[in-house]
Amino acid sequence: MSRLRKTDAARRAEEGYGPDFSEALARGIKIITAFDAEHLQMTLSDVARAVDLPRATARRALYTLGRLGYVESDGKLFRLTPKILTLATAYLNSNLVPRLLQPACERMCREIDASCSVAVLDGAEVVMVARATSVRPITAGLGIGYRLPAFCSSLGRVVLSALAEEELDAFLKALKPAAVTPQTVTDKARLKQLILGVRKRGYALVDQEAEIGFRSIAVPVRRYDGAVIAAMNLGVPVERVSRETMLEIFLPALRSAVESLRNQLI
Repeated sequence: MSRLRKTDAARRAEEGYGPDFSEALARGIKIITAFDAEHLQMTLSDVARAVDLPRATARRALYTLGRLGYVESDGKLFRLTPKILTLATAYLNSNLVPRLLQPACERMCREIDASCSVAVLDGAEVVMVARATSVRPITAGLGIGYRLPAFCSSLGRVVLSALAEEELDAFLKALKPAAVTPQTVTDKARLKQLILGVRKRGYALVDQEAEIGFRSIAVPVRRYDGAVIAAMNLGVPVERVSRETMLEIFLPALRSAVESLRNQLI
């Protein structure tokens, strides 16, 4: 068995990983996630730099991913293959939240004529696991798997409001809020007030903090025992729907939709 590099061993100890932690698997996943909109394809050297690994280690990982069909290369540049989508599909097919909430999003989208999304918390972001877009699309590419900062989005503030007090404080302490729009609230004390307000009211209405010209309202998605497992929102361009309409029409529709599914979410 090969020995860990000193830096890897130190990091494992610092981050609290146990003896069964697989460095090889972690490196492979790190390489997969290094590909994004700014890095559609990369050379071996590019990959090694992106994930801070020796070229030889990156080469072995890329070779393995290539043999498994997740990566392809023209001899110089590496890129992900469509097979990588099977990893996301495994989650979507095995988790009740996207399976049950996707039809609900589509139904809400038809009835309200607004974009409807369901998202879960992942670190400092929320990731959409169900999504339906109205006939007037808001942002191209915004779909399942899309991520938003949790602190300034209606979906994010709802799931953050469900955290225990110490968890919320830890989140805010680690947060480095950057303004996404001129309306984005970045003061941590103010953010905590807003999140606690969401907890009290049971919904979040965010107006142009995550995207200029776009406002959304979100409510918690609770499972059968009352635990919050996600958030659902409706969003529209600001010129189409007023805040008052969102509170009077969108909010009751959202609450009815999530309540109808509560007993099915186990």
